[in-house]
Amino acid sequence: MDCKKALDEANDDYEKAVDILRQRGEIKAAKKSAERETKDGLVYSYIHSNYKAGAMISLLCETDFVAKTDDFKKLAHELAMQIVAMNPEYLTPDKIPAEVLEREKSVYREQLLAEGKKEEMLEKIMEGKLNKFYAEVCLLKQQYIKDDAKTIESLINEMIVKTGEKIEIGKFVRFQI
Repeated sequence: MDCKKALDEANDDYEKAVDILRQRGEIKAAKKSAERETKDGLVYSYIHSNYKAGAMISLLCETDFVAKTDDFKKLAHELAMQIVAMNPEYLTPDKIPAEVLEREKSVYREQLLAEGKKEEMLEKIMEGKLNKFYAEVCLLKQQYIKDDAKTIESLINEMIVKTGEKIEIGKFVRFQI
């Protein structure tokens, strides 16, 4: 029924209907994330084929039923590979220490002033630069290494929609020689 409603809403435009369904799925995922508690999950490790880098991640969900599924284990594997490949420092932007954020803002401000940018444009340009910074250093904001049309956050939201459970990353660590 959801598909039919989305097609009706999109005037039988298949691509538009898919976008509508994806948006609804992310809204449902956000509601689930806000209301529920993750009490189960798994710890997953990944070692790169050259044995020079590896990652360990705790991926959390609501039940052991979901934690034991192949899809959940695959998500943990993909996330661990992402950590090895992209070396994120933080999970989300709100986990970045204030002094690090202020240092970045200061550098951006000086760069923009040196380029002769007008004061009224600084905030808007800095916001864009900060979003790019978040995409580099925050795992959930990074582009997925196997599909740059997705972020890690949207990858997790797809799994939330698929399983019907809240899923979140507890902790992660990356090792490199």
